[in-house]
Amino acid sequence: MRFVFLFSEVKAISKEALINEQIRAKEVRLLDEEGNQLGVVSIKEALEKAEEANLDLVNISPNAAPPVCRIMDYGKYRYEQQKREKEAKKKQKTMEVKEMRLGIFTEDHDLETKATLVAKFLAGGDKVKIGMRFRGREMGYVEKGKETMLAFCKRVEEFGTVEKAPVLEGRNLTVTIAPKSEKEKQKAAKAKAEENKAEASQDEQ
Repeated sequence: MRFVFLFSEVKAISKEALINEQIRAKEVRLLDEEGNQLGVVSIKEALEKAEEANLDLVNISPNAAPPVCRIMDYGKYRYEQQKREKEAKKKQKTMEVKEMRLGIFTEDHDLETKATLVAKFLAGGDKVKIGMRFRGREMGYVEKGKETMLAFCKRVEEFGTVEKAPVLEGRNLTVTIAPKSEKEKQKAAKAKAEENKAEASQDEQ
């Protein structure tokens, strides 16, 4: 039975990979620096070829039988890998949960100001927890509070999705809005554009 190994592109090598004299196998399946297969050779011959090329012999597949080794500049590879890892870490953003308080009878211009800020949070990839507290006799206006909160959520629907309906816990009414994915944003923007187009068409008539 013939086994074909394709290692023309090494995407990831373990940080604990054995190199050069650390490799204890008697023979290895050898790849040159371009990823070309050189066949199964003794570890002595593999080390000699790596030395001739002034490069390292790296065990890239220790669990294979025999192990697969590649001739490469391991120091350069590790440097570039660490550089990629740092860049990837910089791009990663930890999602935070921002908070916004509303009042039962918050005026329209205040709602607009708060909606602009919440939209900014959502666009930045953060969740937003919208809260409303009912004090004393305000408990009689819970339904009005829900209406205000849902109307507020409507203002930022282009940027976020309500995870679940507003929940009343004691005297606090809360709802959490999660940021939309790029695909969801594009879909929402398209729907908004079509809605505006339909409204403009009606106005012309």
